[in-house]
Amino acid sequence: MAATADWHPLGKAYYKKSEVYDLDWDDLVDISKFVVAAAPYGGPLALMRDDSNNPSIAMVVKPIITVYTAAGRKISQMRWNSGKIKDLGWSQTEDLLFVQDDGTVLIYDLFLSFKKVLSMGQEAKDVKVIDARIFSGFGGTGVAVLTSSFRIFMMNSIDDPRVQRLAEVPGLQSAPTSWTILTMDRQSQALVAKDSELYLIDRGGQYQKQMIDISTPVEGFIDMAVSFNNKCIALFTESGVIWIGSADLKKKYCEFNTKCHQKPQQLVWCGPGAVVALWDKQMLVIGPDKDYISFMNDSPVHLVEEEDGIRIIGNSSHEFLYRVQKVTEDIFKIASMEPGAMLYEAFKEFQKESQRADEYIRAIKDNLELAVSQCIQAAGYELEPSKQRQLLRAAAFGKSFLTDYNPEPFVNMCQMLRVLNQVCNHIIGIPLTYFQLHHLTMPVLIDRLVLRKFFYLAIRICQYLKIQDSEGASRILAHWACYKVQQKQEDDEMIARAIADKLGDTPGVSYSDIASKALECGRTDLAIRESMPQGDFFMAIRNLPVAYFLYLQYCRQQNKELMEQLYYQEDNYLEEGNCKILRSFTVERYEERMNMMKEAMDSYNKARNEFALRQTEEQIKLAKYQRRLEEELKRPYMDLSLHQTIYRLIKDNNVKMSEQLRKEFRVPDKRFWWLKIQALAEAGEWMELDRFSKAKKPPIGIEAFVEVCLKNGNKHEALKYIVRVSPDKKVKCLIKMGEFKMAAETAFENRNEDELNSVLRRCIGTDRQVAETINSMKQQLLSKK
Repeated sequence: MAATADWHPLGKAYYKKSEVYDLDWDDLVDISKFVVAAAPYGGPLALMRDDSNNPSIAMVVKPIITVYTAAGRKISQMRWNSGKIKDLGWSQTEDLLFVQDDGTVLIYDLFLSFKKVLSMGQEAKDVKVIDARIFSGFGGTGVAVLTSSFRIFMMNSIDDPRVQRLAEVPGLQSAPTSWTILTMDRQSQALVAKDSELYLIDRGGQYQKQMIDISTPVEGFIDMAVSFNNKCIALFTESGVIWIGSADLKKKYCEFNTKCHQKPQQLVWCGPGAVVALWDKQMLVIGPDKDYISFMNDSPVHLVEEEDGIRIIGNSSHEFLYRVQKVTEDIFKIASMEPGAMLYEAFKEFQKESQRADEYIRAIKDNLELAVSQCIQAAGYELEPSKQRQLLRAAAFGKSFLTDYNPEPFVNMCQMLRVLNQVCNHIIGIPLTYFQLHHLTMPVLIDRLVLRKFFYLAIRICQYLKIQDSEGASRILAHWACYKVQQKQEDDEMIARAIADKLGDTPGVSYSDIASKALECGRTDLAIRESMPQGDFFMAIRNLPVAYFLYLQYCRQQNKELMEQLYYQEDNYLEEGNCKILRSFTVERYEERMNMMKEAMDSYNKARNEFALRQTEEQIKLAKYQRRLEEELKRPYMDLSLHQTIYRLIKDNNVKMSEQLRKEFRVPDKRFWWLKIQALAEAGEWMELDRFSKAKKPPIGIEAFVEVCLKNGNKHEALKYIVRVSPDKKVKCLIKMGEFKMAAETAFENRNEDELNSVLRRCIGTDRQVAETINSMKQQLLSKK
């Protein structure tokens, strides 16, 4: 069969659909009956039975969550025991996120072990979430929720869980017809459709009505899809028209009439060059020039967007649809005269022992290096190992005629493809392409193998690629040992022997980290064994200063109770009190924590340390306040510092309580003002911030208000305060805002050449017109001297 037989033309490009796996779950899973969440870059699949059409069942029976590899091999399973799930999806680090209707975000690992819980805020909890989006932004994985009051709350990164309330869409009285998250210029915004109107809303409280170039009348936008690279967007209208254009909506690529008024089950991008719409078993691939390909699937499918294509998950198969790269076209297109095509033909003739091989080589002798490079590149874009081998052998054949050829690209491609074929193996189930690996990077792939417990393969890959032991084999062995001590079905002796045999004196492996993991798992005997009574050990080690300080450092990091006993024996009351304070924060029960703090006060009293004694009294008083706040407000306050407590109270609109706390603990005016304006700005309470600025003369200056507005992405609000900023600080504020023209005019009014130079330094190369204006202003100042 010709290499181009399974190519499908789409305008000037070609697309190809290749089978990746026969799924292990064959006949056990009907995709149409499940909610599917798939991680990109060949990641795992999470399946949850879709009971949305049977609400009575959903209320009684909790769903079962099952995680599979991309090959359909089961990894883990659990029955859900929490609230109603509105959305589920994967983070960039392959953690599984569940967004509940109360605004809670629960995070589990690949094996469905609970990791942590986040909240989308009190308002989301009170009014309930009706829709959610899990997205990838510049800061990592983010979450956005739409509440029943039709407000959108967004968390840019689950690693920095700060919730921001976005601006309201004017006149929105019902749920938007569609909405999505756009990440542009390192900022995440929501694009919301209110019937035929589009609004871009941000966390700074601003909204902008968007106008797009569309020729057909629009009653409503009912679906949206943003490309993997966040540069393009597709909008689906009620009349069945798909509008394809740039993500900023300023450039239209095409309008395509699908002649189907029904909303597609999925609307996704296939790389940056095509949009795919799925209805039941029909899949429509639409190009930017109104060309299309229609596929009919044998069974219901789920589409997974990748950087260079889409994965198609069916009931029994896993396929990959992708664009045929130009270098592959150049080699395999019929009658191609490209150097790579000629070299490939020469190699095929050489295999037949035909003299025509020599004729082909002579024909491209001046472009032989290019031909070799084309064959190497094309091998990287092929998914079938047999075609990869043919292309690489053709490249090897061609480079044998070159006397001064750098073999590094050839060797590198051979190594990468060998690794990719290993991880694509049915047992491993990570079907990455060469293009995806280039963006994911090899260290991340190795981390993903370690996460899946494929330690041996990860080590062999590190050895094969000659990765340093500190970053490769030693690090992986340490992970393996930490995993080993968690195996509860094996006894301590067997685990200790296995770790000792495997690790030995391997450099770069920290046995203390392994012992710490054993302690976390409650295996104290495995972590450390006493060979003499503790008192005798303490007395012996005191005579060895180096050993004593090393042991003290170990206790400080790993065993606080042991360190406390050591200080007690030495009558070191100050350090003993410090240990008790540190331990008190590891105790959850309030009464037990208070008792430990009082014991610490006794130790400080014996040490005659008035400062530590007074600080502990203050901490006890704060803890009592926090306990009362938790009971009254039903919000967590324990373990927060005084500043954090005040900050949260202000952010949650409990201003009177924050004032009371301020007076009780004598918080300085300047500090309190900073806390309050930062909290109000983060909460988006711009009117309250404005009122507060006018209550009395701010001890921190008006420029502080400008700063917090800018920090929270509201330049429009910051401009309101500029007129009140003192002249000597106004220029600096305007520079921070990027208002170079206004800054220059202010500096000129102040007759301050240094300020003009400061503005000039920042706008040279970015705003030529302003730079010329500033130079003119400087000349005027010089002429007036």
